[in-house]
Amino acid sequence: MRAIFGLGNPEKRYYDTRHNIGFKILDLFLEKNRLSLSPGKGNYYFVKGEFSDSPFLIVKPVTYMNLSGKAVKEVLDNYPLEVSDLLIISDDINLDSGKIRIRQSGGDGGHNGIKSIIHSLETDQFSRLRFGVGKEFDNGLQADYVLSKFDDETLASIKPSLELSVLLIEEFLLGGTQSMLNLLSKSSQKDNSKTNSQNEDN
Repeated sequence: MRAIFGLGNPEKRYYDTRHNIGFKILDLFLEKNRLSLSPGKGNYYFVKGEFSDSPFLIVKPVTYMNLSGKAVKEVLDNYPLEVSDLLIISDDINLDSGKIRIRQSGGDGGHNGIKSIIHSLETDQFSRLRFGVGKEFDNGLQADYVLSKFDDETLASIKPSLELSVLLIEEFLLGGTQSMLNLLSKSSQKDNSKTNSQNEDN
């Protein structure tokens, strides 16, 4: 069994904010697979399912972002999961909007949700999908920026990356982190090929 966690803040007013991109990606996966979440035995909502005979959990913590680790630890206590079975999806201000990076381990990168998970699990050896939300804010205004909503133009520009993120979740369920990395590499090569072709046409 594998488990996918999207990070975000639980109140509706945060739904379309940059900090809640993890929730948004999970919602797209749930919609595609006609699944809905129910309250879990702790500070999270979840659904169990199977993807091509691979069992999984989809989980949204209902703690605020900086306590995400509490919900992740509760899920690990309630289900037969190892840390290596986890995929955490979060926003990343250090990446351009729509850029995706996958890591099998590492530090928190200044993200309070990842920091909380590392603290609660006492390890950083879990996979994460980091979704870029850009860094277009003045010094000291980071909190306001990540808690602000995407405008329509930005949402349209990141739509392909959101769709790719859903495919990456599916790859993780089928073959783990390496399968995700393979798909992301193929997608990047395809994008580069398109760019080169357009440059030649121009």
